[in-house]
Formats: sequence, structure tokens, C-alpha cells
Amino acid sequence: MNGSLVVTLMRLLLRARLRLMRWGVAICAASLLCLGGAVFWLWLLPQERAATVPLAMSTQVVLPTGVASQVASQVTASDNLARFYEALGAQDQVGEQVRILFALAAQAGLQLRQSEYKVAYDPIGRVASYQILLPLKGAYPAIWQFSLAALRAIPFASLDEINFKRDQIADAEPEARVRLTLYLLPTTPGGHP
Repeated sequence: MNGSLVVTLMRLLLRARLRLMRWGVAICAASLLCLGGAVFWLWLLPQERAATVPLAMSTQVVLPTGVASQVASQVTASDNLARFYEALGAQDQVGEQVRILFALAAQAGLQLRQSEYKVAYDPIGRVASYQILLPLKGAYPAIWQFSLAALRAIPFASLDEINFKRDQIADAEPEARVRLTLYLLPTTPGGHP
């Protein structure tokens, strides 16, 4: 019986060696890694499920009925609307915001050409917007640095679009068109919320 076991084991080893020679080391190693990954995944999945079920149960918060309705009633739609209007910029200070943008561009080492401006007013939302298109030229990281600094400096601004362009492959610095929108409280009569 021991002899037949040794013979069977030798046959298996010979077959494995022949397959290894036929397939190559890379395919065999990849197959072993895939098999090991599948076994590990099948072993880990039940343990992961068992660990997440108690965690999910422990994070549920149950509030008494009176407390839940009290929390919900504390924040009203008019409170949220008031917070929204408080976050807007002042329309009469747009010139200062544009100066900030120009200073940030200079600080980032960017060349700023003639900008385009567009003013709009939404009578339903009672919000004015001031759209600024800035054609910039400079290093790619400097353009991103400027864009992020502008959003930090002017919290009521949105970055709507950035387009990069190189006229030639040899150009060291790309050109960019950065479109920002400032959302403002209108100064027109009846426009203020």
C-alpha cells in the first residue's frame, strides 16, 4: 500500500512538472495566485459579514417619539432659506471679488488676459449671479492652485468650467479658460429676500 501511494504521488508530481514546463512559470504562478485569492475570499467573506452585523446594530440610534419630532421641528424651511441667503455675497462688492481673483492669479504666477463678465438675475430665487471667464496662461499646477484658492477666498463662488489648451506640443505652458460664477444678493429694489 505504501508503494502504490508513492507511485501515485510520483505520477502527480511528474504531471505537475510537465504542465509547468508546458504552460510556463508565469501562467502557473498567476493560476496559484488566483486560486489563493479565491480561497482567501471564501474564508474572509463569512467573517466580514459576522463582524459588520453587530456594528450595524450598534450604530442605530432610536430616539423617543417626543425627542424625534422636537429635533425635526427645530430646523424649518425658512431657517434653511435664511442660511442660504446669508451665504451669498454682496452684489455691490463684486469689484472687490474680481480684484481678489486678479491678485490670486498674479500670486500663482499666471498671465491673465482680458476677462469676460456676464450678469444675470433669477427673479424666482431672488439671486443674482456674476459669471467671470478668465483666460489664463501658466503652469498646469499653478492654474489648479489658482482655482482652488479662488474657491477658498470666495465661498459663494462656483467653479463651473476649466478648459486647457496647448497650441503646440512644444509650448511649455498651457492656456486655460476658467469660468467662475459668483452668487450674490441683489441690490435691486424688491430683489432682496
